Amino acid sequence: MKCRHCGTPLEKTFVDLGASPPSNAYLTREALGRPEVWYPLRVLVCTNCWLVQTDDHAGREELFAHDYAYFSSTSSGWLAHSHAYVDAMIERFGLSAESLVVEVAANDGYLLQYVKAAGVPCYGVEPTASTAAAAREKGIEIVERFFGVELASELADAGKQADLTAANNVLAHVPDINDFVSGFARLLKPEGVSTFEFPHLLNLVRQNQFDTIYHEHYSYLSLTAVSRIFAANGLTVFDVEELPTHGGSLRVYAQRKDTGKHPPSDRLRALQKAETEAGIESLAFYEGFQAKAEKVKDDFVHFLIEAKRKGLKVGAYGAAAKGNTLMNFAGIRPDLIPYVVDRAAAKQGKHMPGSRIPIVDEVHLEADRPNIIVILPWNIRDEVMRQLDHARGWGARFVTAVPELRIS
Repeated sequence: MKCRHCGTPLEKTFVDLGASPPSNAYLTREALGRPEVWYPLRVLVCTNCWLVQTDDHAGREELFAHDYAYFSSTSSGWLAHSHAYVDAMIERFGLSAESLVVEVAANDGYLLQYVKAAGVPCYGVEPTASTAAAAREKGIEIVERFFGVELASELADAGKQADLTAANNVLAHVPDINDFVSGFARLLKPEGVSTFEFPHLLNLVRQNQFDTIYHEHYSYLSLTAVSRIFAANGLTVFDVEELPTHGGSLRVYAQRKDTGKHPPSDRLRALQKAETEAGIESLAFYEGFQAKAEKVKDDFVHFLIEAKRKGLKVGAYGAAAKGNTLMNFAGIRPDLIPYVVDRAAAKQGKHMPGSRIPIVDEVHLEADRPNIIVILPWNIRDEVMRQLDHARGWGARFVTAVPELRIS
């Protein structure tokens, strides 16, 4: 395999998590009678541009199908984050009824609903039919296609260039990252701004967040790698924010390389220095991650086996993609975790890919009253614990496995 940005042959393995089905390929009852397709889940490091990337096996049309089950609006914390983003962008860049905001990977309209409510014209780009339909129900215009230079050129030629583009948690999801980024350079107005949010590789390594690795994530991104990719595709980074979302993310601000006027910020220079000092551009930074992931797996399996031996009832909460990575890497099956609760109606009644654990609604949790509730999306641990605080009344304890086994 060659680097999807610079074309350098990839020889250094960062981590190998065995094999699993696509993490968002939730199974219907009918699908349980058919075989699943499993792909190797191996991540490599490019020693030229330092882009960390998943070994290619599955195409985007398979991973992001018409019945894609991830709906952003199911998390109240993420909705609050998105509302705050819209308010901040309107104030910082003076957005008004004369502006145009475009979100790429608009999902179910979780963010553009706040843009629309503020009276700023907007539309979204979203290739998955299920989430696009949900966005349209909110009155949001959606272009239901994958984004890249071709689509960006069509939109720009139709007079739909943007003053602001938002791309949250999608940069890691694109197989052709050069084409994707070049599309923003084409879609932006001459002095427009693009923002991108993505989990920060520095946190992934330091906090052992191996379960954020799955096939839908083609890339694992540092500011160092992103700055290079953007510069090669018509954009320059001029500012960055560190965010607590998804276990530690970056919000990168970019502008057109040919017309942008924003100077580099102090925050940008400080984070560039921090990554350099951490050794992002050295193999030593990436060594030892495999052993840390395996320790989490071993500790988690041991805990569940001991719970079973003691006769304790176990349930899980949050049928998140990261949970599927953990379950399949650890070999967890319904004998150790018999069900996973999720608030998303699109997932209820289905089964987790690979592990085939059934996904149920919250009523099931109330009826079963488990002794242990495993929170799979550890990044919203506090939100889930507040939501399920009443479970302490029947003596339930909350458990997360990543970055280390933690019992509350």
